Amino acid sequence: MNKRLASLFLLIGCLWGGAALAAPQQSHAAIRAAALAYAQAQSRDLPGEVRIEVTAIDRRLKLEPCDKLQAFLPAGAKLIGKTSIGVRCTTQPGWRVFLQTDIKVTADLLVASRPLAQGTVLSAADLSPQRGELGRPGLITAPEQAIGKTLKFAIGTGQLLRQDMLRAPLLIRQGQTVTLRAHGNGFVVSQQGIALNDTGEGEMVRIRTATSQVITARTVAEGMAEVRP
Repeated sequence: MNKRLASLFLLIGCLWGGAALAAPQQSHAAIRAAALAYAQAQSRDLPGEVRIEVTAIDRRLKLEPCDKLQAFLPAGAKLIGKTSIGVRCTTQPGWRVFLQTDIKVTADLLVASRPLAQGTVLSAADLSPQRGELGRPGLITAPEQAIGKTLKFAIGTGQLLRQDMLRAPLLIRQGQTVTLRAHGNGFVVSQQGIALNDTGEGEMVRIRTATSQVITARTVAEGMAEVRP
């Protein structure tokens, strides 16, 4: 009798164990598909040819099934180069995972067609296209992003152009008399002052007023800057 009971308990244990092993698990393929679809959607406006590779999830990772997956970009991550994309379950059980992703963008980049001195106002003749990988933000891919802007420092032939190398056309020059406008609650006050530095659109200019007060304002137009609350 005891042997029969032992056999019965052994059988029940095996069934329970089999049931546990057969418990439904979240599909790793569905998680990767969610991450890939997110990366494709977010990189749609990038110039050039975009290639995305999402690393496979470790097969040992077991997650409870989820009927609503949501992909997202973790704080500090960028949608270019080697990065990370998160996928979370927005319903119970509420887990989240992070997938290593490689986003490569091949585009026509712009390089200097000749040595260019600091202060050069760029023209089409100064630029040449070069096919390459858009490996970091700020690289210039269209002539209109550079033409008419001024180089902050000298560069050599073939050097890639970046946004941080360029300054917008100067709207205010050091020593120039400028109009300073201050906006308040329902009113605008303006006065004249002397610019203490060169600036382009959107850049900050220091202005000395007639009372010798120095005010920092944002350049908004030729010879004009504004202070807003």
